[in-house]
Amino acid sequence: MTISNLSLYTVTALLILDAEGQRVLAKYYNPPHQSNPSSGIVNDLGVGAGGPGMGGLISLKEQKAFEKSVFEKIRRGGGEIHPLPPHLIITRTIVDLHFIIVGPLSSSNELMLNQTLSAFTDSVHLLLRGQIEKRNVLEGLDLVLLAADETVDDGIILETDAAAIAARVSRPKADTTDIVINEQTLMNAYTSFRDKVSQRIQQL
Repeated sequence: MTISNLSLYTVTALLILDAEGQRVLAKYYNPPHQSNPSSGIVNDLGVGAGGPGMGGLISLKEQKAFEKSVFEKIRRGGGEIHPLPPHLIITRTIVDLHFIIVGPLSSSNELMLNQTLSAFTDSVHLLLRGQIEKRNVLEGLDLVLLAADETVDDGIILETDAAAIAARVSRPKADTTDIVINEQTLMNAYTSFRDKVSQRIQQL
């Protein structure tokens, strides 16, 4: 008896392409400690063709060719779910950007991939205050990358709650208000201290 589809490694890639099919963001996943494609833990768990770490999307040339094929699928229409053997791609178009999640065709859970893509796009929407277009995404690319990392890591889905993802990315930082210490600042502090001491002495 064969036990299949028990792997946590379910996401092969997370992409954002622009209206011309050019890469805005690309995250291709490989499980850790993997020396060769299709070997190690992905082979032991039976991830299946098209899954993370299974080869075929290692080099930049392979990735670019894949992204071109993905864009052609999107351009032809036909909904948001597209088989592209050995991959399954789910897309979401917002203004001039295409958000894409990729998994193995043979074993992907479409609902889970769709929920993960929704969480990522919704978290970006929150982080960019609803201004999701190429220019704003590029300007806030650090936040978008962090949102991607909070959503998927090494091909494993970490979070499907957009608000939780956005909260982790935009966690308030310590107060970094610039305090300029110069001669005038020191003189003001000294004057204030002197006045307070004088007032205390007068009260005695």
